[in-house]
Amino acid sequence: METVYKYRFGRRTLYWTALHLLLFLLLGALLYLLYEGGYLSAWFTSFVVAVIALMALSIPRRIVITEQSVQIRCLLDITELRRDEIASVRRVERGGMKWIVPLFGGCGFFGYYGHYLDLKNFDRVRIYASEWCNMVEITDIYEERLYVSCTDPERLVAQLRPDIRAHRDRETATKRPPRG
Repeated sequence: METVYKYRFGRRTLYWTALHLLLFLLLGALLYLLYEGGYLSAWFTSFVVAVIALMALSIPRRIVITEQSVQIRCLLDITELRRDEIASVRRVERGGMKWIVPLFGGCGFFGYYGHYLDLKNFDRVRIYASEWCNMVEITDIYEERLYVSCTDPERLVAQLRPDIRAHRDRETATKRPPRG
């Protein structure tokens, strides 16, 4: 059975996207008016088109929970976590995200996605979000953290919590008692 959690763009994300597009248009118009032809205009236009295409292809679309995995599906990319490798899942309030800054990826331009730096723990995290609230932190057994946003974060956390209990039960069952 599959469960699908859809992303919903927040108002702030839509404003940031419109601001970025407006900035690109203004820079393009300014370059067109101030610089007549040549390689610089072509380079800038190619660069802007490539950035917009790359960002648009990386937009997170949905989270799909299957029996074996958690999949974060973007327009072009799928990030997959095996459910038995999930060590912890917790809901993160908006204030818990204030120490996280972008390293490489989108920051408000069609969402928040890519690699970010957690300044509080000085750790690299991955984010796939369409808004900067309703976040869920998923930590795997390799201690890599992944943040996702969805319209129903409590339900997502509740659905993934039994996997954590099963993982801990398997760990304690495989440990052998000390010989006496």
